[in-house]
Amino acid sequence: MANCSPLALVVNCGSSSLKFALFDTSMPAPLVDGLAERLGSDEATIRFHIDGTRRTTPIAGAGHQQAFDALLAFLTDHGLSARIGAVGHRVVHGGERFTTSVEITEEVMAGIAECAVLAPLHNPANLVGIRAAMAALPDARHVAVFDTAFHQTIPEEAYLYALPQRFRRDLGVRRYGFHGTSHRYVAGRAVEFLGLDPKDHGLIVLHLGNGASATAVRNGISVDTSMGLTPVEGLVMGTRCGDVDAGALTYIARRAGLDVDALDAMVNKESGLLGLSELSNDCRTLEAAAAEGHAGARMALDVFAYRIARTVGALRMPLARLDAVVFTGGIGENSASVRASVIARLGFLGMNLDEAANRATTGGNAGCVSGPGRPAALVMPTDEERMIACDAASIAFSNAPVAFSVFAEAAE
Repeated sequence: MANCSPLALVVNCGSSSLKFALFDTSMPAPLVDGLAERLGSDEATIRFHIDGTRRTTPIAGAGHQQAFDALLAFLTDHGLSARIGAVGHRVVHGGERFTTSVEITEEVMAGIAECAVLAPLHNPANLVGIRAAMAALPDARHVAVFDTAFHQTIPEEAYLYALPQRFRRDLGVRRYGFHGTSHRYVAGRAVEFLGLDPKDHGLIVLHLGNGASATAVRNGISVDTSMGLTPVEGLVMGTRCGDVDAGALTYIARRAGLDVDALDAMVNKESGLLGLSELSNDCRTLEAAAAEGHAGARMALDVFAYRIARTVGALRMPLARLDAVVFTGGIGENSASVRASVIARLGFLGMNLDEAANRATTGGNAGCVSGPGRPAALVMPTDEERMIACDAASIAFSNAPVAFSVFAEAAE
């Protein structure tokens, strides 16, 4: 801990949680990371991971401010808090206003609040974390990093819905896309891994987890993505339905007597892998059940893989060429069977599976899981916290760019 370089703290604040990681930008791994969860309840705890050890402390009844105070006290005890020069905050929705990461001002906070109508479960919680961090670390520079910003390069023809345009003008109804920080990080790492020209390449990144999305990246720029106004659109997910005929929803609402709130709950919390399998939203549970003959689990996994492959086919269109399909996220990084099922459906692209490499690539390892030739199939672990730290440091530390390769070692 003798190094005296400035540190970047990453904060990802949910409605009842606060995830954090502290980076020295000259080092590949975080100095400290952890999670405060069940905030506001008697079961609230905060967990720290430092120097290979883990420690969990009860903070009964603590809210976000108290959790942040506990974090700051821990960092102070370890001689780290005084070195924090930048704080990067994950913000889910930046609307059309925020096209890149920005230093947080009162005006920026007002803009984040205005976008809360597009992400009512997330942006308000993100603002709570921002205010708590700014109160605890008033001398640091605070930076907002938006999930939607990477996708603001998508052209109008791709982001418009064929709805009356008064809803676009008056309510901001259009496709925005999400998981942008993950897609950006993974695309950059894939370019490094394959030795591609940063200004001349084509990738499709598949962020597969309980939430799932796909993005076409041309020369480092997002040109289309599967999620839309909300994270419901696109791929089948853990409990979200993904693409569905809007007429099917109005039919269900009328026949089943569902109001708007009940319909919203159904498509967000009762659908996806859970709804198809009638068993679980967890891919690991479904894979185990399918192996034992559970028909619903097998069907859910087949639909999941088919929709991913179909989306890859659609996202191939806006790319001049396709160098690789890149798997990331909890499922993408760890489920060899899902990757195999998707790749088996992508033979029309000339892609084939290296079964041994696919079985061996899991648990946070990066690697190529396809046979020779292009497009390749890659597994590339994501690291949204590292990407947020990179953005925060590049803005806060004399606006000097933080080289992407500073963080590359951690993903190798």
